[in-house]
Amino acid sequence: QVQLVESGGGLVQTGGSLRLSCAASGRTFSSYAMGWFRQASGKEREFVSTITWSTTRRYYVDSVKGRFIISRDNAKNTVYLQMNSLKPEDTAVYYCAASTVGYSDSYYKLEWPYDYWGQGIQVTVSS
Repeated sequence: QVQLVESGGGLVQTGGSLRLSCAASGRTFSSYAMGWFRQASGKEREFVSTITWSTTRRYYVDSVKGRFIISRDNAKNTVYLQMNSLKPEDTAVYYCAASTVGYSDSYYKLEWPYDYWGQGIQVTVSS
């Protein structure tokens, strides 16, 4: 079994920064992509960003482009999400996800390609 553990969330003021980490542990696995999704209270879970493991392509939802940066550390099986210039609308529970199956990159903006999910971590941006 594979476990994904998020860390780095918390409370920050508008304009501040946070860095989320997601560490994969458990049996050795090869992930094709690792991504971040978020769910605000009363809303559907939405795609935030993903990075493909072999090609290091990065994708972002339009609302975070220019503010968030996704990166990875292969040796640590860890993916990071650097969140800058945070806004109150970024407030949500953030989920890390890993896909162990190869698909066309465009599919990684959807939830179904991901077969492992973290428990979620709260990010709150105060105004």
